Amino acid sequence: MRPDEIRAMSSEELVRKLDDLKEELFNLRFQMATAQLDNPMRIREVRRDIARVKTIMRERQLGIAR
Repeated sequence: MRPDEIRAMSSEELVRKLDDLKEELFNLRFQMATAQLDNPMRIREVRRDIARVKTIMRERQLGIAR
């Protein structure tokens, strides 16, 4: 997910997206623990997407404009 796509979302959408990503990360970790994970790089992608969403949410809290 690109940062400009995330910035186009509303604050409510960001919260929902963050919840979805956290749930997906949990499921991926569960799959990894049970040796059913097909693409281990997906965990890295989801973790980075979570960081991007949190960063943009924090920017909005501080009022930092890009």
